[in-house]
Amino acid sequence: MKRLTLAVIITLTGCSNSNVVERIKSESSVVKHSSVEGYEDRYSNIYNKFKDYPVTCEENCYPVTQQIQCQSEMQDCTYVGNNPTLSLNTGFAIQWLGHASFKVNTKDGQQFLFDPVTAQFDWPVNWAFRLSEGFNRKQPAQLSQTELQQTNAVMYSHIHYDHFNKNDIEAIGTGPNYLTPLGFAEHFPEDGYKVSEMEWYSSKQLGEVTAHFVPANLFSSRIWVPFLYEDHGAALWGGWILEHQGKTLFFAGDTGYSPHFKDIQEKYGDIDVCLLPIASYYSEEHPDWYRKVHTTPEDALTAAKDLGCKVMMPWGYGNASWKMGDKTSHSALFRLLHMQQVLKAKTPLYILNEGEKIHL
Repeated sequence: MKRLTLAVIITLTGCSNSNVVERIKSESSVVKHSSVEGYEDRYSNIYNKFKDYPVTCEENCYPVTQQIQCQSEMQDCTYVGNNPTLSLNTGFAIQWLGHASFKVNTKDGQQFLFDPVTAQFDWPVNWAFRLSEGFNRKQPAQLSQTELQQTNAVMYSHIHYDHFNKNDIEAIGTGPNYLTPLGFAEHFPEDGYKVSEMEWYSSKQLGEVTAHFVPANLFSSRIWVPFLYEDHGAALWGGWILEHQGKTLFFAGDTGYSPHFKDIQEKYGDIDVCLLPIASYYSEEHPDWYRKVHTTPEDALTAAKDLGCKVMMPWGYGNASWKMGDKTSHSALFRLLHMQQVLKAKTPLYILNEGEKIHL
């Protein structure tokens, strides 16, 4: 499954604290640019016009279940159901820290972080969000400084504020490798960070682990100053596959459903562990747009089938979520359990509460 990597390395050096940045592509890597006149340098989805969703829950999508206990209706909840007994022997130890943040350890001692965001959004969006929505999320599970220092690499899926936080970069420090989509490095502080910007289907070797960057169906933007500056599509987005001793773990990042899941399976084979988003799809005003860039629970179940997942672990809901594009903190999980029964989905679900961990 190893891919020949052609590393196009751009090393930016100057003073002793400058970052070292490389751009990595493989013989089979892919990048799609925008066809909009004047924005040809921006990035676009491979399946930008996809709309043919296989299944959609139309009514009674959030029935009560004894598997979830809540303080109020679908709000401030704990999953108390039984998870399946699995014998995958992947060697991956997985901790869900909350929202999209995960810590993954391998049996040979390597540690990886996906989209670590441990507080609120970076300034000034934290202020704007609080003024418009009236709340901040509860604090998610935290890693100790000792745990952070054990990190070999940090992988980011995209540049939105709830997935990429500069305060966390400073807390983690310059020790690990930082693997990102194209267009990320300019957002890092100049302090000696090692940043690898990657194209879709490119790979980087990290000890005994190979990290593959794969497509997602999303968009990117971080800065918008009316009439002066915007960066819509200026940075790429995607998901990650960790390959270790013949076992694979897939972190999808934020994404809508599209044929890219089948493409990933065709390229890398059935995936052992799939970390898939199920939230941030709900909007009464703009339902089509929200679904285009975020999987519904039924979309995630379909994606798990496309990927050949041997187990699916959902994320995006939770007591430490921002409830962006959701009815409540746990409505997406209620819908997932319901649609699993409706679709008779065969992919096992392993459901964690924030902070919990599992060895697979």
